[in-house]
Amino acid sequence: MNTITINGNTFQGNGSVVISNGKVIIDGKDVTPDGKDITISIEGNVDQLKVDCCNKVTINGDCNNVSTKSGDVDVSGNISGGIQTMSGDVDCCDVQGNISTMSGNIKYKKSPNI
Repeated sequence: MNTITINGNTFQGNGSVVISNGKVIIDGKDVTPDGKDITISIEGNVDQLKVDCCNKVTINGDCNNVSTKSGDVDVSGNISGGIQTMSGDVDCCDVQGNISTMSGNIKYKKSPNI
């Protein structure tokens, strides 16, 4: 079970976080915060993170795929798939797939496992 923090509120989840049309869904459950600004922090591994708009996503663990339309992405673990963002910076360790951003910087950081 992962710890997922959204705007300071902590939830437990198994691995799927989706933010679409202003709704925050964790493992199929709506946990949408009151504010418009969304900041996500995940402690543990997550299967999929799909976000249409947020300020920042931080994953302290491994992930299969990360996709955002708007928002910075910071991953300290490994990505077995890829990372895609249209507008946002990407800070990551090992990524097996592709990394793409239309408007932002990509910064590789050394994996803590090395």
